[in-house]
Amino acid sequence: MNFEIMKPQNFFFILFLAVQLGYSQDSIPNPLMPDSTIVAPILRDSMRIDTIVIRRTQPRVKQTAEPVNIMNTTISFKKTKPLSEIQKKFEVPTFWQSVNLIGLNFSQAAFINWNAGGNNSIAAQANARFERNYKFRYFQWNNILETRYGINLQEGQKIRKTDDAIRISSTVGYRRDTISNWYYSVKANFNTQYTDGFKYPDRETPISRVMSPGYFFLGAGTSYISKGQKLNIYISPITQKATFVLDQELADKGAFGVEKAVLDPDGNIVERGKNLFLEVGFLITNDWETQLMENIALKHRLNLYTDYIRSFGNIDIDWELNVNLKVNKYIVTNLGTHIIYDDDILFDALKNEAGEVINEGRPKLQFKQLLGVGVAYNF
Repeated sequence: MNFEIMKPQNFFFILFLAVQLGYSQDSIPNPLMPDSTIVAPILRDSMRIDTIVIRRTQPRVKQTAEPVNIMNTTISFKKTKPLSEIQKKFEVPTFWQSVNLIGLNFSQAAFINWNAGGNNSIAAQANARFERNYKFRYFQWNNILETRYGINLQEGQKIRKTDDAIRISSTVGYRRDTISNWYYSVKANFNTQYTDGFKYPDRETPISRVMSPGYFFLGAGTSYISKGQKLNIYISPITQKATFVLDQELADKGAFGVEKAVLDPDGNIVERGKNLFLEVGFLITNDWETQLMENIALKHRLNLYTDYIRSFGNIDIDWELNVNLKVNKYIVTNLGTHIIYDDDILFDALKNEAGEVINEGRPKLQFKQLLGVGVAYNF
């Protein structure tokens, strides 16, 4: 048998294979760890070169099975507590704010065998205020409806009217940015009354009626509205004032500034009086409300107007001041004053023996004061 001389490459390959087989037979497998232990991962500090590797074992947490009573399945609600707060339903966000307030005030006086004398009397006043206000970013629109009606009844007299008013106001404003409180504004006001007014004790000749007068203001200007809308100042350099006297009898007399009827020498009407009187002038309005102290609120409204053409500088004043004292949620006490001065409303006309007016009179300051205790409901 001939053996060829082995090449060096084959010799080194056989030697390498023999060494690998020998190492695999001499290695000892790692011992198995008990089931009660878990091998922790190797901790290695990557910031240090001479890190010492420490192997730790942690015992498993034993969980003790609790017995379950399946014989008695009664559920007790004694430990169940109700929610501390009622969950509110989701409401779609709105940019409208509303006020709905109605009230009824009373005052009364009664006398029985009273030595100083006196008449039994009772007075009542109903009032309401409704607001619909819209505000979003640069745009604001405020709408207000206020109405009042009061009566007084005294022993031995018929019912007399003590208060009568309807007031509607609408203001549209636009501002350049959301930080400023100044708005470019357009404002409209309307005022009138419900029933006939008399100069008591005369009940035959009315001195005012519904839409006699009726006032309508329309103008443009600028408004300052505070953040909480407690202060509102409106300045209009151009406002038209329209005075309506729809009752022809009052219009023929020239009441409230309208042009009166033209008469012939015998006193017969040749041309009827006008039912509308227009003016253009300057208007300033101011609304302000504040809390003087707890349960005491003050509300103030002021209108100042002067006509450019006929009587510039003669200012018409309409000023209301009310103090509300709140007893509780429903009981309130109201103290209010109202001052009016209008150049076109004349008093104390002088007549001759034939009944002809020889002096139309002069304007006077009008003042009204009311005090009442009543109920108010806001919804």
